[in-house]
Amino acid sequence: MSVTVRVPAKVNVQLAVGAARADGFHDLANVFLAVGLFDEVTVTPADELRVTCEGPDAALVPLDRTNLAARAALILAERRGIEPAVHLHIAKDIPVAGGMAGGSADGAGALLACDALWGTNASREELLDICAELGSDVPFSLVGGAALGIGRGEKLTVLDVGGTFHWVFAMAERGLSTPAVFREFDRLTEHVEVPAPVASEALLDALAAGDPEALAAAVSNDLQPAALSLFPELADTLATGSGAGARAALVSGSGPTTAFLVRDPESAAKVAEALSASGTCRSVRVASGPVPGATVVAGN
Repeated sequence: MSVTVRVPAKVNVQLAVGAARADGFHDLANVFLAVGLFDEVTVTPADELRVTCEGPDAALVPLDRTNLAARAALILAERRGIEPAVHLHIAKDIPVAGGMAGGSADGAGALLACDALWGTNASREELLDICAELGSDVPFSLVGGAALGIGRGEKLTVLDVGGTFHWVFAMAERGLSTPAVFREFDRLTEHVEVPAPVASEALLDALAAGDPEALAAAVSNDLQPAALSLFPELADTLATGSGAGARAALVSGSGPTTAFLVRDPESAAKVAEALSASGTCRSVRVASGPVPGATVVAGN
């Protein structure tokens, strides 16, 4: 008996970042879009909690209790007073350490799978509460679609989307630490008054209308200057995608993955080919969104 959950990657179509708070975190206005690159988490009864992983860059995924999938199982088991005796197997297709919430996706996937396997019947509110405890991006991995996240990004409002948006993603040759990018953001804005983060009305309207040209004009990422400061080579990748016809080019979240919004699948193929041939990135993926959040695809 096992349960398998499929869970998507995300791209940040807007990431507005406020000044550092007293607790070290930053208030955000974070507009998420779930895209069709998926991890699958399969949960099977076992003698003890263990984690395995397969897929691209699986060797980079921690297999101990720091893994968000393991932490999700532990938290749900503790709340229900049961033993977290499960084997968590992660089949990865979301880039590792790429700013596309692959680890967060695995946490949300494991949580939903364990809830189904154990029959704990947790409410949606409780699942989202556990997700928020796991990390700022994890609630969106459960919800999917499109949403505005405020606070640290964990307080979600689901957004209407009027169509499908097509994307190309370029994976960088090395990773970027999210805490390091936020520290660089703080350094770069040390003598600047940082405004309170708010969602762009033009961007929300573009999503609702399903209008890629309007969305391209409105996308933004306040962490992009910090990511480029730490990883200047990303500028070459962005320029390559733009030169190949992408309607918008930006760093996804804290990076180092770069995201390119295109008009249609044909444009996606052209941009992907140019990026692959450029030598400015390690690999290229094409995906579209929005897609659903964590979903049980096999099991009880």
